[in-house]
Amino acid sequence: MLRGFYTAASGMIAQQRRQETLSNNIANALTPGYKQDQSSLRSFPEMLIQRMESEKLPVSRNFNVPMNAQIGSISTGVYVQENISDFSQGSLKQTSMSTDMALVDGNMPDETGGIFFEVQNPEGEVRYTRNGNFTVDADGYLVTNQGYYVLDQAGNRIETDGVEFTVTGQGTLQLPNQNIPLGVAYTANVNDLIKEGEGLYRVEGAELADARGQAGITFSVQQGYLEGSNVDMAQTATEMMSAYRLFEANQKVLKAYDESMDRAVNQIGKIR
Repeated sequence: MLRGFYTAASGMIAQQRRQETLSNNIANALTPGYKQDQSSLRSFPEMLIQRMESEKLPVSRNFNVPMNAQIGSISTGVYVQENISDFSQGSLKQTSMSTDMALVDGNMPDETGGIFFEVQNPEGEVRYTRNGNFTVDADGYLVTNQGYYVLDQAGNRIETDGVEFTVTGQGTLQLPNQNIPLGVAYTANVNDLIKEGEGLYRVEGAELADARGQAGITFSVQQGYLEGSNVDMAQTATEMMSAYRLFEANQKVLKAYDESMDRAVNQIGKIR
């Protein structure tokens, strides 16, 4: 009976964590470049249940032979194995702001490949993002809303001096006296990226390669546009309702076990 407690409780915990992931997706439904997370549920290893019994042999001494009868397997619960980000392209929204930019996926030689803007955090470390909601700071540098510097193809900060600029479809920022290719990185497997929050990702080890130097990769940059999140509100709301119903079902099972234990301890086991 105690095994049932653990199984039902693990189901409640798994659905609660799934609900938290879905809630975070909805909270970021309007965040530019946000990629929704999907929870992967996995069952704990199954156990083989046996019944221990004995059989009395028809002899004068009533000899008992111990026997084990296999009943079958039973699951020991479920848990959230990991949260996997969905890096599919979000829809484009026109803002007409010259500092807003959207990456548009083209041809990718790898099914799990992806491209990202390169930015630099205050510690000087490179991070990657799909959020092109940029602005120009007081020093004339192109930065993100968090104040991270947007990098060029060579890994340098982009200084605009507050001058109006245009961005070509190939991702080149054009100023009156110079052209600066934006830093666009490519990864063959987006699942290698580690989410940091605020739309930023990092990688362990070496930095990502320049997307322009990879064979078979095509992309474009749309100035005056932002890539919206890829959260499907209707689907997410449906999944949240499903997670709530499953949590509720496990809760009722747990309550039934609790009532059975109460009867076993306080009624059946009572000494009169």
